[in-house]
Amino acid sequence: MNRIIATFAVLVLMASALSGCGLLYNNVKMPLPALSMDTSAQSKAHVGKASCSSYLWLVNVGDCSVQAAMDNGGITKIHHVDSEFVSYLLGLYWKFTTVAYGE
Repeated sequence: MNRIIATFAVLVLMASALSGCGLLYNNVKMPLPALSMDTSAQSKAHVGKASCSSYLWLVNVGDCSVQAAMDNGGITKIHHVDSEFVSYLLGLYWKFTTVAYGE
């Protein structure tokens, strides 16, 4: 029985390594495709951020919506939106941030 569990654990670790996700640390910044537009200096007049986090795969907290980012930055018209994702130790802790740029 222990051998089956060990084999399964190795397969899970190998699969997660092949998927491109960081096993110990992950820090990714990317645009949100549906909301990517003009990235000129004028479009970055206001910046708003909204974050949500997860702890030990059990507790998720925060509001990382585009509306929350707009409210935090005083934005009424969006030019584009980016996102940032950071995770540690197989996802024991992760944080997702929505970054909105606009006027």
